[in-house]
Amino acid sequence: MKLKSLMMAAALAATSFSASAAWPERPITLVVPWAAGGGTDAVARMVAAGLEKELGKPVNVVNRTGGGGVVGHTEMVNAKPDGYTIGLATAEVTTFYWSNTAPFTYEKLTPIALVNFDSAAFNVAANSPWGDLRAALDDIKKQPVGKYKLSGMAAGAAYHLAFAGLLQLEGIDPKAVVVVPSQGAAPGFQELASGGVQIVPSSLPEGKPMFDAGRVKSLAVMSKEKIGAFPAVPTVKDAIGKDYEGGTWRGLAAPAGVPAEITAKLVEAADKVANSEEYKKFLAERGFGHAYAKGPAFGEFLATQHKNNGEIMGALGLRLRQ
Repeated sequence: MKLKSLMMAAALAATSFSASAAWPERPITLVVPWAAGGGTDAVARMVAAGLEKELGKPVNVVNRTGGGGVVGHTEMVNAKPDGYTIGLATAEVTTFYWSNTAPFTYEKLTPIALVNFDSAAFNVAANSPWGDLRAALDDIKKQPVGKYKLSGMAAGAAYHLAFAGLLQLEGIDPKAVVVVPSQGAAPGFQELASGGVQIVPSSLPEGKPMFDAGRVKSLAVMSKEKIGAFPAVPTVKDAIGKDYEGGTWRGLAAPAGVPAEITAKLVEAADKVANSEEYKKFLAERGFGHAYAKGPAFGEFLATQHKNNGEIMGALGLRLRQ
């Protein structure tokens, strides 16, 4: 009986190894937790096209929307860990646990590659009395909570957390500036131009139409280096002498438990796609930021994001779990 059990275990192991070695044998599904036509969808489709070339099998993008990204990320986490369902995870996955909107953390995912990072910018109306970031932060620090407002997102969204982190860096209560929720940057900029709010933290490309119209200006971008298409906008370090990065990101991930051999193939394929000139050109033309972290490095990035977001959400009163 013992011999029979050992033989069965060996057979199963051999079958598993054979399946991993042969992978992929059929099309792969790439889950996107946001709607078709948006920025995440555009990045996903470009990455999918590159993966198809590298892996030799179709990679089909499937949009699973709802719950502020919870639906799509839940599908990634709950998928069979066989390499045939992967996803383009976004920054929100490192906030769900803290806000109690989902029971899982990034640890339920196999990190494949960080493929994009869009830095937040500190945008104000063109006629704002703040001439630079230092003036803005000093003024906010002196005023009572709620004196100034921001918009362009929901409370607790990635750009809100990036902005709150900047306030914390300066010793300012992150709740000092109140969020007026909006469905994205566009309505937020309209509110800014009309005087309803004083700040919209968004990516620089999202603000370009308003910059070009002379209705909005950017005091700084929360990135290590200036954004090539916006050379006049200083980094936070340029503006106040302190390093600070904040924004939103996208990265390839699979459910936890994917066999090591399959994970290695996915990581290698993603490495070639994310560092290709074709992909970099695509990002640059659309104003997306190029960022890359391979496999374990992406895992470390996720751990840091999870920890930092938990702390900032706690300071904002948005953290519902310990």
